[in-house]
Order: sequence, then C-alpha cells, then structure tokens
Amino acid sequence: MAIKSVLFDFSGTLFRVESTESWLRAVLSGAEVHLSEPELIRAAQALESVGALPGGAQPTVPVPCDLTEPWANRDRSAESHRAAYTGVARQVPLPDPGLYDALYDRHMIPAAWQAYPDAAEVLAALRGRGVSIGVVSNIGWDMRPVFRHHGLDPYVDTYVLSYEHGIQKPDPRLFATACDALGVAPEDTLMVGDDRRADGGAAALGCAVHFVDHLPVTARPDGLRPVLDLAG
Repeated sequence: MAIKSVLFDFSGTLFRVESTESWLRAVLSGAEVHLSEPELIRAAQALESVGALPGGAQPTVPVPCDLTEPWANRDRSAESHRAAYTGVARQVPLPDPGLYDALYDRHMIPAAWQAYPDAAEVLAALRGRGVSIGVVSNIGWDMRPVFRHHGLDPYVDTYVLSYEHGIQKPDPRLFATACDALGVAPEDTLMVGDDRRADGGAAALGCAVHFVDHLPVTARPDGLRPVLDLAG
C-alpha cells in the first residue's frame, strides 16, 4: 500500500506536556503563592491522580459522578474541556481558588510542551517525499501556536481538532474530515497515535494505524522513526 498522507495525534505522539510537578510549580510561582516543598509535592501527586493536567496522566481515582458526563465529552467544545479539567482539579485543595483556572491556562502555552526529539526529522522527511501531513487531536483549545513556537507548523497541511467540529475520536468522521482536507483516500492514509481506542478509530474508516508509546520526551528519542518505513 502506498501511503500518500500521514495523520498524527498531538499529545503523547508529536508533543509531550510538562510534568504535573513542573506545571504546578510554574503556576504557583506566577501567582506568587507559596507552598512548602512537601506540600507542593503532595499537591502535584494529588492533581496527577485525578487527571487534572490535560495531556498528562489519566485519572487513577474515579471521576466524581457530577463530572462523569462532562469528562466523557470534554473534547467536544472549549467550554466542556475547561469545565471538565478545572472540575477534577478542584478535588485537590489549593490555597487560592484562582489557581484552578491558572493551571488550566498554563497547559495551553507553548512553553508547557516539548516536541519529541525525532518529530521534526520525521515530519521533514515525510514532506520531502511528498507525503501530506495532518494533525487530528481530541482537544479543547487551539494548539497551532505550539506547533509554530516549536517550528513544526510548516510541515503540517491541516489541523482537525475535535472541539472545532464537535466530534471526538474514535468517531471516524473526525479522521474522514482530515482525509477530505488533504484530498487523500483513507486507504492511502496512515494514522499515528498513542491511544489505541481513540486513534484506533481510524481503522474503521480504512486507514492503516500505527501506535507509539506515551512516554516522557527523554524516554522516547526515536519512537516516531518507524513511521518512515511504514510510509514507504
């Protein structure tokens, strides 16, 4: 099969968000709120356990009943995304109620994200072969500035973001929207992602699918390079 286009997920595939501890530390510093080091570590661990950092760890404790529906549909709109993540974060006591929105705002800035070490190399190689590239993400905000800041935007032909369409992966319609935007048939397309359920939805449309591990940037230096072999 000749691959004419490759679709990439964003978080955990091309980029990785900062650690929960780094996230909390930056927001506390910006708000000039002080916690002792043990208090900060405990708060960071608690925020991670509830899944408060978008793009970070999934919750390891049950999502509260009143947030079950907003959490399940969090990527359908910007409002739902903010409500879901600030909602789960509020399970963790913090010294200032304004910190919950500040935490949410922090995760949307380019400095909160790092590209995986081989991302630019792989995207550039694909473009050099004439392969078109799309980004398909379950997300509640516009991460195009992240790509621009890190120099990856020139390689991307289209962005298909769930909140802009009111559709979440694994719904095949989101992948179909990307294929249509690129003018490429699904059977000529490879989807690359880290979530077997969400990104695996592309298979229902007829796309080939390849999974990478959602690991820290330093632990995955070359996880995207196999895409070059798969793309032919």
